[in-house]
Amino acid sequence: MTARNPANNAAIEGIALMEPMLPPEGERKLEDLAIDLTSKASALAGRVNPVVQQSIGMLVRSMNCYYSNLIEGHDTHPRDIDRALAKNYAREPQRRALQIEAVAHIEVQTLIDEKRDDQSDPVSTEYILWLHREFCRRLPEELLWIENPDTHEKIRMFPGELRGGHVAVGRHLPPSAIVLPDFLRRFEDAYNPAHHSKLRQIIAVGAAHHRLLWIHPFYDGNGRVARLMSYASLHRLGMGSTLQGVTIWTEEEVCRRLRS
Repeated sequence: MTARNPANNAAIEGIALMEPMLPPEGERKLEDLAIDLTSKASALAGRVNPVVQQSIGMLVRSMNCYYSNLIEGHDTHPRDIDRALAKNYAREPQRRALQIEAVAHIEVQTLIDEKRDDQSDPVSTEYILWLHREFCRRLPEELLWIENPDTHEKIRMFPGELRGGHVAVGRHLPPSAIVLPDFLRRFEDAYNPAHHSKLRQIIAVGAAHHRLLWIHPFYDGNGRVARLMSYASLHRLGMGSTLQGVTIWTEEEVCRRLRS
């Protein structure tokens, strides 16, 4: 992520730029995949004893955290994550900061698993801000500063606050800061579960994940917030479990998909 100068007048950045919000109805391939996902998620949860599932879930949270770090370009070894969970932090500052970041991710996912998260809908602006606030408030100060690689200007990120400036993600130029509330209102309305059947809600989880990254509402932490939002959405649909993993994309693949 880099900061950028305004490329477009905010007045012409209408929410129509974000359309379409969902694939057309009647896409049989997507519907079949959604039904298959529901079936496999139920079968997996049903085969595992709840006590065993809880133990495995702790390992899966660490795995999710490891791959989430990797997606962000932060290679925190699983051994370091385990040590951090035991409060055994490295002395080297950068390594220690990444360990704290890993624990932050696990703690927020635990809140979702234990239903101690915000009770608004996961696609609401309120919930998205809650996710960012809960994750970022656990970070060390040095990880709250974002540097523009072109100008070397440093910007402090505030937990739970929308970005106040322009950014670029590869060749993708997200909406200007001034219009973020408009885009998020459209986002919340488009993916509101009350507007969709159960089948369409499942398909909407993937669409919402993509569109939140497209909006890029924060200076940093967008990927983590999107993954946790999707995780929470599946939980609310009765599909998520502590055994749920993540999809691995490289940074290059994320940028490519944002442009598509």
